[in-house]
Amino acid sequence: MNRSEKAALQLRAVDVLRTRKETRTYEELAAETGLPAGDLNRYVNGHVLPGERRAREIVSDVGTDLLAEELDARIEVDGEGYVDNSRLVFDQSLLSLVPPVAVETLSIDPPDVVLTAATDGITMAAAMARHFGARCAYAKQSRETAVEKFIEARQRLSSGIEIDYYLPVNAVSAGESVLVVDDLIRSGETQELLLEIAAAADAEVTGVFALIAVGKEGVDRARTHTDASVDALVEFEQ
Repeated sequence: MNRSEKAALQLRAVDVLRTRKETRTYEELAAETGLPAGDLNRYVNGHVLPGERRAREIVSDVGTDLLAEELDARIEVDGEGYVDNSRLVFDQSLLSLVPPVAVETLSIDPPDVVLTAATDGITMAAAMARHFGARCAYAKQSRETAVEKFIEARQRLSSGIEIDYYLPVNAVSAGESVLVVDDLIRSGETQELLLEIAAAADAEVTGVFALIAVGKEGVDRARTHTDASVDALVEFEQ
């Protein structure tokens, strides 16, 4: 880990603690983290940064619990199992905490490109791309007039509806590493299309990551289409 990566990790750890401190006293935060209240006070108030090892522990342990609570509070599931995550995908400050937590808890290597599908996955992919210093690319269900060449993936859904996704050919180059990202994975159909696009571009898929998995069907389906790791930070039962 270079100096800039270390500093970014330390600052994210402070962000996690500051968010946690909004609803807790220092004594409560100390009991939760096992860290001295005095140290936590200095971190939260910006007087000192936690060391690398401690920052990792804060992000992976406290950060995971924090995100799980925030996701549970912001996501609504109706009686038919449809998920309303609008309060999540519009919150960039919360999404900025996801990449360091995901990196510390899951096996995610830095990619050249973070690939997603329009539209809800864009904010999540943008947060991941900023964290890694990577490009963010997203496939659309329509062709842009000014773009001449596209990579196209098509699939017939279980409902009988056929969908197409298009990505400009210059968005991903052959040999580049690609992390496929989405806010939500349910059936795995979107992830399958994105993996087809990455394969058509002759890119190397380093992983498939979703913030939320609704059931196991989508994760299992994606795993049949790639040898890379497929993970979600939080899983909700259908």
